[in-house]
Amino acid sequence: MSHPAPIFFTRPALAAFALLTVLMVAGCGRKAEVATVAPTPVRTIAVVEGPATPPLEFTGVVAARDELRLSFKVAGVVQRVTVREGDTVRKGQVLAELDPTEIGAQLEQARQMAEKAERDRQRGEALYADQVIPLEQLQNLRTQSEVAASQLRAARFNREYAAITAPSDGVVLRRTVEERELAAPGQVVLMLGRADSGYVVRFAVADRDVVRLKRGAAVELRLDAWPEQVFQAEVRQIAGAADIASGLFEIEAALAPTQQPLATGLVGRVRLQPESSGEKLAYVPIGAVLEGHEDHARVFVTEGGVAHSRDVQVAFITADSVALRAGVKPGEQVIAVGAPYVEDGGHIAIVP
Repeated sequence: MSHPAPIFFTRPALAAFALLTVLMVAGCGRKAEVATVAPTPVRTIAVVEGPATPPLEFTGVVAARDELRLSFKVAGVVQRVTVREGDTVRKGQVLAELDPTEIGAQLEQARQMAEKAERDRQRGEALYADQVIPLEQLQNLRTQSEVAASQLRAARFNREYAAITAPSDGVVLRRTVEERELAAPGQVVLMLGRADSGYVVRFAVADRDVVRLKRGAAVELRLDAWPEQVFQAEVRQIAGAADIASGLFEIEAALAPTQQPLATGLVGRVRLQPESSGEKLAYVPIGAVLEGHEDHARVFVTEGGVAHSRDVQVAFITADSVALRAGVKPGEQVIAVGAPYVEDGGHIAIVP
């Protein structure tokens, strides 16, 4: 078997080979160095100060502040109803009427009785002047005349309330009868929301929460119809007793004027801050908190382009933030977006 002939390098060739090897190693080293020092892009936010008690959140329903329940004073057959739910009405507009046949007959009967009683009184006055009848009989005739006149006024009054007119501008919230139905006295025929009274949001709270609420407290409302918009309100009424059925206390907050077309029945989330002792806590976004366990967690505080891990103590969590008892101070910058990709002592690049 033949063996390959040995390869001999001259001194210049060995020197060139060594130089090439050094350059290749140096190039690889520079690439590795550039890859390890690339900063991690993050977004930061300043730690803010807030109350030491968590906010209260409830489900609320929007309603017109003044809801008028309109009805007929007398019973009768509904002749017509001129509006439907959602219709806008003007003050003085006729909304519903009863059939006038029976009411008109009662009014005519009362008028005839009043005229007869007045004639009897006048005749009695003449007879008494001629000393034909005693004073007692004349007084009875006078009383009958006054009673008949009162019945006539009552019949006229009932005729006026045989039709329902809008007491103010507003919107029809509910219609409970149809034409040709028999309406009882005082039965709610239409429910009208006054346009000039504004809107309120109503919600119910438990006894442990009602004692922490005060009139004038600020309220934030987020409606399902406009989830990105926050409506401002103010507590105006706090029930003095709990509802018998639910055991909850009814709260009413007046909504500030808005350009959105609010309507009775809109549902949303009510949020308000109860009174606290004055103690303050540090607040950070939920995305800034990592590795939470019970009341312990971790955040990254930034300083000079470097991220430093910091242990914190959690007080409570709200819908969009975390309240911390210890670990950070108001004004410090924490990583709000990108924290899971950062290491303690790692370089960061803050993205606006």
